[in-house]
Amino acid sequence: MPNKFNLSKDDIDLFKNSIGKAKKIAQDTVVHKPIKRSSPKAQLNKLEHEQSNTEFYFSDDYHPILQEDPLRYSREDADPYEIKKLRQGFYEPELFLDLHGLTQLEAKKEIAALIAACLNENIQCACIMYGHGKNILKRQIPMWLAQHPDIICFHQAPKEFGGSAALLVLFDNKNLTF
Repeated sequence: MPNKFNLSKDDIDLFKNSIGKAKKIAQDTVVHKPIKRSSPKAQLNKLEHEQSNTEFYFSDDYHPILQEDPLRYSREDADPYEIKKLRQGFYEPELFLDLHGLTQLEAKKEIAALIAACLNENIQCACIMYGHGKNILKRQIPMWLAQHPDIICFHQAPKEFGGSAALLVLFDNKNLTF
């Protein structure tokens, strides 16, 4: 073996004596069986079905009665203190969705995916950031959210979560069965 570290013979012998009797370890090779996955077509159909069910609630023609400045909404059967707790920071968002630079159609799909993820993962609060811009998404997103039956309420986010350029959304996860 070439002496590539420029060690003297005495240093090498000292190292070997201090290590003692050592033997080379054989490499364990683990071969995992391939995971059987459903066909890509079945996965695509499932994804399309989930998204179509979630997007079903979003109509561009529906205009709910929203309270403006700060922007807020509460479902009719919701506890009136939930929106107050949301405003005061009792709930901290577990997921954040940034919609900067997206079109309305792209934003609608992203919000549908966020709602599906929050309901699947049993997440209670999420933050949707849409930015200031031309206020197109700022006007449209509350209209979409108010149509979904699993959204209890939403409120303009506090400054630390985006202020007037974001919404905190509270989800109703009690309807889920696992």
